[in-house]
Amino acid sequence: MGIRVAVAGASGYAGGELLRLLAGHPEFDLIAATAHSQAGQHVTSVHPQLAGLDLTLGSTDAATLSDADLVFLALPHGQSGTLAARLPAGVKVVDLGADFRLESAEQWTRYYGGGHAGTWTYGLPELPGARAAIAGSDRVANTGCYAATIILALAPLIAAGVADPEDVVVVASSGTSGAGRNPKAHLLGSEVMGDLAPYKVGAHQHVAEIKQATGAASLSMTPVLAPMPRGILATVTAKRRNGGDPREALQAAYVDEPFVHVLAEGVWPHTAATSGSNSCHLQATVDVDSGRIIVVSALDNLGKGAAGQAVQNANIMFGLPETAGLSVFGVAP
Repeated sequence: MGIRVAVAGASGYAGGELLRLLAGHPEFDLIAATAHSQAGQHVTSVHPQLAGLDLTLGSTDAATLSDADLVFLALPHGQSGTLAARLPAGVKVVDLGADFRLESAEQWTRYYGGGHAGTWTYGLPELPGARAAIAGSDRVANTGCYAATIILALAPLIAAGVADPEDVVVVASSGTSGAGRNPKAHLLGSEVMGDLAPYKVGAHQHVAEIKQATGAASLSMTPVLAPMPRGILATVTAKRRNGGDPREALQAAYVDEPFVHVLAEGVWPHTAATSGSNSCHLQATVDVDSGRIIVVSALDNLGKGAAGQAVQNANIMFGLPETAGLSVFGVAP
């Protein structure tokens, strides 16, 4: 018997991706998956791509989850805190929601509203010192999808003194799965196809998380809904410092990282190349007119931006090979 694993919120897109990854994991045994309105349904009635997985969705409560060694929480923002508090102390937890990411209660209230549940170890292993912290933690807060895309592009540049932490500007496009599975009129195919639409302009909730993880002092972010099911492409620009080479700084930071790839010079990231993988693709240059640094970053918002990242964190928490159950390579076309 391997490590016993349960997933709360398994009926959503990130939950379904977790089930897919866990079903093929060499060390994790999936013993339970829960949902709210879909409780009692066979998993294939919600996720037909999981044909062959014999699993019925249970109700989302501590009793259903407490027999696991590890619980993934893939719940809407603001719902993880109460459930996590009811789980036994010996159960390790990775939260895919935002509840425990922010250190500042003020920033939580500003962007999410309501009471702040607290702060757990931040789950982005590629940040300096993060692996040791994750390995020593029983509670880990997974990154946001936009946040992972942008932090991986920006953090090494600020840390190396190549990019100015003031006046960082981001424009990032995301597939519709990033908005969740609940039916919404603006996510209908007839609304999304053939269209690009900005949203939460100047007030996206991941800004606080990005600043916290990168050391950016000011950051303007424009998110864009793109007509594709999954993937994020972010263009991050910043003032250049000390004539530093942004591409060299990224290469130095990620030379030994299995999932972060600085592409060959002149090759630019695109979302399809990362689809289905736990990889992030990066490229950097300096704008010939403004002199600003430009970094383009792409990943799968359900992979490295959510479920894949969560499995990577869990692997570290249990001392397993970090790449276990995860693919470096995308699925194309």
